[in-house]
Amino acid sequence: MCQCDREPLIWSIDDDEGFRQSLRFLFASVGHEVRLWDSGQAFLEALPDLLPLPPAVLVMDIRMPGMSGLELLRHLRARSFVLPILIVTGHGDVQMAVEALKAGADDFIEKPFKEQHLLDVTERALRLAPARLDVLAGQQRLEARLARLSGREREVLEGILEGKPNKVMASDMDLSIKTIEVHRAAVMSKMAASSVAGLAHAMASRHRPHPYGCFSAAE
Repeated sequence: MCQCDREPLIWSIDDDEGFRQSLRFLFASVGHEVRLWDSGQAFLEALPDLLPLPPAVLVMDIRMPGMSGLELLRHLRARSFVLPILIVTGHGDVQMAVEALKAGADDFIEKPFKEQHLLDVTERALRLAPARLDVLAGQQRLEARLARLSGREREVLEGILEGKPNKVMASDMDLSIKTIEVHRAAVMSKMAASSVAGLAHAMASRHRPHPYGCFSAAE
């Protein structure tokens, strides 16, 4: 579950104390609550206390002692951290930018930058956060429903998705058609699906990747 009705937040990770405080002042000047960390490890240690995730944007450096920003980025994306992530760094180059975007950064901003540009990019990112959290919540609900299915019901689910008629599934599983019908009804009920098309659509979205990557050029 997300806290999509909460006010959006700005989270920042940077080992430069002066830069962290300048970001706090910049974002606070336009009304945003800001929370700061001095390392990727410190953020990861705090993350359990931030759950369920609120609408937020993570702004972080890429070169930091210990865990680099790129390592943190990959770690977070691999663990379904769907919130927008902006890389802001004074050590950037084309190759690093490409690596960051491929790893799931939403944008890559080099220092020095115009404050208004960072604010504009961050506002666009903040508008993405609620929708991404909604998608994640939907995927979590789907996984919870799947976990309620018995082994036989999962077999029937696979048969439904493959378009097999009840009589074919009955033959494949050495069951009666009536038993297949009972399992089929249980699958539709537990998956909260009103139609086969709806069930197929939900399952197709299960492993659909989130559209991470640079968005500023298109907006």
